[in-house]
Amino acid sequence: MTAPRSEMIKSKAKAGSRTISWRARLGLVLFMVVAAVTVWTTNRALTHRFTESTRNRAELRLALYSGNLLSELRQHAIVPQLLARDQTLISALQSNDFSLSTQRLISFVDEIGAASIMLLAQDGRTVAATDRNRLGSNHRNAAYFVDAVRAKSTVFSVIPREVGGYRFTYSRRIIDATGVLGAIVVEVDLQKFERAWAGISDAVLVTDSTGTIILATEARWRGLKEGDALTLQTPEGAIQRAIRATTDWTALPPDAYLQGEAVMRLETRVPFQGWRMASFTTYSSVRERVNAVLALEIMGFAILLALAFYALSRKTALRMALFQRESAELRVLNARLQREIAERERMQKTLAVAEQSLAQSSKLAALGEMSAAVSHELNQPLAAMKTYLAGARLLLNRNRPDEALASFGRIDDLIERMGAITRQLKSYARKGGDAFSPVNLGDALASSLSMMEPQLRQRHVKITRILPEEPVMVMGDRMRLEQVMVNLLRNALDATKSVADPEVEILLAAGETATLSVRDNGVGIKDFDNLFEPFYTTKQPGDGVGLGLAISSGIVNDLGGRLTARNGQNGGAVFEMQLPVLVDGIEAAE
Repeated sequence: MTAPRSEMIKSKAKAGSRTISWRARLGLVLFMVVAAVTVWTTNRALTHRFTESTRNRAELRLALYSGNLLSELRQHAIVPQLLARDQTLISALQSNDFSLSTQRLISFVDEIGAASIMLLAQDGRTVAATDRNRLGSNHRNAAYFVDAVRAKSTVFSVIPREVGGYRFTYSRRIIDATGVLGAIVVEVDLQKFERAWAGISDAVLVTDSTGTIILATEARWRGLKEGDALTLQTPEGAIQRAIRATTDWTALPPDAYLQGEAVMRLETRVPFQGWRMASFTTYSSVRERVNAVLALEIMGFAILLALAFYALSRKTALRMALFQRESAELRVLNARLQREIAERERMQKTLAVAEQSLAQSSKLAALGEMSAAVSHELNQPLAAMKTYLAGARLLLNRNRPDEALASFGRIDDLIERMGAITRQLKSYARKGGDAFSPVNLGDALASSLSMMEPQLRQRHVKITRILPEEPVMVMGDRMRLEQVMVNLLRNALDATKSVADPEVEILLAAGETATLSVRDNGVGIKDFDNLFEPFYTTKQPGDGVGLGLAISSGIVNDLGGRLTARNGQNGGAVFEMQLPVLVDGIEAAE
């Protein structure tokens, strides 16, 4: 027996290994697919998110740069107007005494932060300047002098430099009562913005109203159109950092191409003489941040994959060790089974003896239940007979024999009813099929109330009956139906013992089914699960054995009906007996 077991264990081990291998391959494929989809989705989502974040920061920087540039221009626009009204400078032009004028201009340049200030005479000659090298130079043909002398307001000029780039000046004429005395020229230092922009990763340029670049982080761009400037091969600098991104790095389409590479181009308007500012932002920070997250994801998947392989190897080793141990255990189990078989054969003999004892006990229990049922069902007629005998004795003592004979007649009916109850209990015990006949539920209810009349009168219970005008007919045994009604009425009376004004409402209705409802105003029902179980009762010892509802439910079920219980909306319990209605001799289905 051991050899076949060992062969079976080996075959199971091989089958288990094949199953593990197949599942491992499928799990590995699914894992790789999930990893690839996750990395692709993360790359796309984070690239889009970081690109938008980079664009937002670039837009913020561009707005800041344009605001600083505009602030610088507006700050210096008022300076020529103030200097043109300076009485010291006017007096110097009138008297041709400029010995103190240069020093005065130098004191002004420190306060306003201008690049330089020049005072020009009526003939365009420089008579005072913060840069002493310019003293004596003639600017008769310069645009800032010619336009300033002709205009009545401050003139802004962009002057190309000989060495490249541009000078930015504000100029205004100086006049007195005799006419034009000269002009004041204030040069604005906008190159400081170029130096500041060159320290960032963005490439920035400013164009005038004609589209010519006048400020740029790349010196070779100045004086060119933007399209021409972008085609130049510039040396390593800010623009080289700006073109280190390709279109596949971004989730958005490229804004511009520089040296064949895609860059993010942003543009804003500088509200000054039609100027515009543009920036070219690098994508390198986007790629670096996305790659950092992707590296963490890939590392996490790699760790999970390594753990999965380790777990599979450990599982295979454990399975093999388990199979070997099971093989040893099975050999021990074979010997144990032999002992258990002998033990079970002995137990079967003991069990046969116990089953015989149990059958005898079941018979005794059935006899006890039947005797309790007989006691319960005969208790009500006996109580009624006791009441009628007491009434008959009293009537005979009062010399009223005719009325006493009527009580004896009722006693005779109750004796006949007791005989019928014993026959019904036999029928209930064997679930027989006694012959049924049409029964008027209204008449059966009246007979049941007549039987319960002594208890109702003694308890002073208010009885409310609601009956239809037409008879309600069902197919059944009238005696058994009266037995059910008496049990329901007796339960209602017992439920109202603790109530000051006991009430019992009886409702008989006919529809799809014949329904008899008995409602009381007692405390209601607490345990619905065991309500119709035999020997279950909430009454005090001696008041009942708990078989009334069990017997009643069995009778109603035998008649094809249903007995239910619930608590009323205004308190108390409601018992409903539903039976198929008999219409023109045909019993309706429930």
